[in-house]
Amino acid sequence: MSGALVSDTAMVLAAGLGKRMRPLTASQPKPMVRVAGKPLIDHALDRLKEAGVARAVVNVHYLADALEAHVTARKTPQVTISDERALLLETGGGMIKALPGLPDPFFALNADNIWLDGPNNAFADLSRRWDPDQMDALLLVVPHARAANFSGPGDFHMDPLGKLARRRDGRIAPFIYTGIQLVSHRLLRDAPKGPFSTNILWNRAIDEGRLFGLSFGGLWFEVGTPQAIRPTEEALQRG
Repeated sequence: MSGALVSDTAMVLAAGLGKRMRPLTASQPKPMVRVAGKPLIDHALDRLKEAGVARAVVNVHYLADALEAHVTARKTPQVTISDERALLLETGGGMIKALPGLPDPFFALNADNIWLDGPNNAFADLSRRWDPDQMDALLLVVPHARAANFSGPGDFHMDPLGKLARRRDGRIAPFIYTGIQLVSHRLLRDAPKGPFSTNILWNRAIDEGRLFGLSFGGLWFEVGTPQAIRPTEEALQRG
C-alpha cells in the first residue's frame, strides 16, 4: 500500500446481468468469468487487498449463490453481501441498499475492473485528492491512450480544477470512467426509491460543481465482451 486511505471499505458492484459477456454468462455471473487464470471479481478484490482496503460489500443478484459462496470464502478483504436477489437495483439503488453498512466516504468499483497501477496505487491516489468540502464524488478517469479495448467516444470533460462535465454532443470526450470512484454519503442524499442509475446523482453533482475526476496514471482494461478477454490477458502477461 502506498499512502494513507480515507476509507477502509469499498462497495463492489457485482449484481449485473452481464448480457454483453454472453455466452460466457449463460451459466455463471459475469464477475466469475476468468481472465488470466482467475475470476474478474478476484482481480478487483485482490487490488483492494493490496491497497489496504479491509472491507468489501459485494452486491449480488444474477446467479447469486455461486458468487456469494466464492467471495465470502476470502479472508481479505472481509466480504459482506448486499442481497439483491429479489430485485436488481442498478448502480444507484444498489448503493442505497448497502448504505447502512458503508462509511462516509467509501470506495465503489465495478466487479469487472482490471487495471495496472501507474506510479501510485489508485486508491491511495484517490485518497490524496479527496476533499469532502468540495466533492460529492471523485471519479477515477482515464485518457483514451490508457484505456485498452475501449472504442467509444468517452464520458467526461475535465476542467483544470478537476471538475467533470458530460461529453458534449458531436464531440469526443477526453476521459473515460474506469468504474472506480470515491463516494460521499452526500451524493446519495434524497435518492430515488428502487432501481436507478448513479448517473442521476452524478448529474446533480455536476450541476452543483461537486463531481470531480482524477486522471489515472496506469493502464485500464475494458473487459465487457468475450472478445476483450484474450487481448487483456496478453497485455497482463506483458505487465
